[in-house]
Amino acid sequence: MSGGISKERLISLDTGQQVAKELKKNGYKIKISEPDKNLEKTIKNFKPGVIFNALHGQLGEDGYIQSILERFKIPYTHSGVIASSIAMDKEISKKIFIKNNIRTPKFFTYSYELKNSKLIKKINTYLKFPVVVKPLNEGSSVNVYICNKKNIFKILDLIKNYKKVLIEQFIGGREIQVAIMGSKKLGAIELKPRRKFYDYQAKYNVNAKTQHIIPVNLTKKKLNQVINIAFKAHKVIGCRGVTRSDFKFYNGKFYLLEINTQPGMTKLSLVPEIAAYKGISFFKLIQWILRDASKKR
Repeated sequence: MSGGISKERLISLDTGQQVAKELKKNGYKIKISEPDKNLEKTIKNFKPGVIFNALHGQLGEDGYIQSILERFKIPYTHSGVIASSIAMDKEISKKIFIKNNIRTPKFFTYSYELKNSKLIKKINTYLKFPVVVKPLNEGSSVNVYICNKKNIFKILDLIKNYKKVLIEQFIGGREIQVAIMGSKKLGAIELKPRRKFYDYQAKYNVNAKTQHIIPVNLTKKKLNQVINIAFKAHKVIGCRGVTRSDFKFYNGKFYLLEINTQPGMTKLSLVPEIAAYKGISFFKLIQWILRDASKKR
């Protein structure tokens, strides 16, 4: 199942195509379906043994489609309703990180209720400029901006359709991503984007030429530390299957930005790259995800 109506539709379609191609090549009978009004009919006619959820973004990985799939009593991949909903909501997930002593950038939510001068004062008091402004429930760094005092109101006006956004402390330093595969601490990769940060273009545009570094140049102790933090986040959120956690490493400390319950499976995606480094082929990774889904019932 891929596509959907979120701003990550194209990435979802790419993930779906890559997964389908690999499964077909290895003798699986598959059917690609959109999460539309024909979904129930398609499922009843095709009678799948497992549903591979390749959706990204709103309605696809926020618990909505998961709640629909629960009705069919057919195993589906990745996390369930509650974990998906929590992980997608950056405010709730960050509060859970904090409660469980997982370091994350300081933040507050903004609902366009403060006058300009009061917002500036609040940022200066709690966060300091520059800050990161992002929607509460988007993935793939959609509409994420680094803001200073001069451009913050222009950016907020640009994304005001969200009604409520997250304003977060900007953390410089290195971009580290960690993959968890069920109870297995799969590994980590470092990213060196040529852009200001690892935004949508850096993630999915081959011309952006983001450098992928594996193995990560960290001491064994530090590498184990960040992998263990990701594993802890995976557990406290209640995730299943594969997740990818995004970190910043600054002044010897790791800051967890967010956890992704349905990481991409495109040619530029990080989880397949980490898995390949660990000797797990793309097909073996997909096969494990399908088998893991089947164990959930």
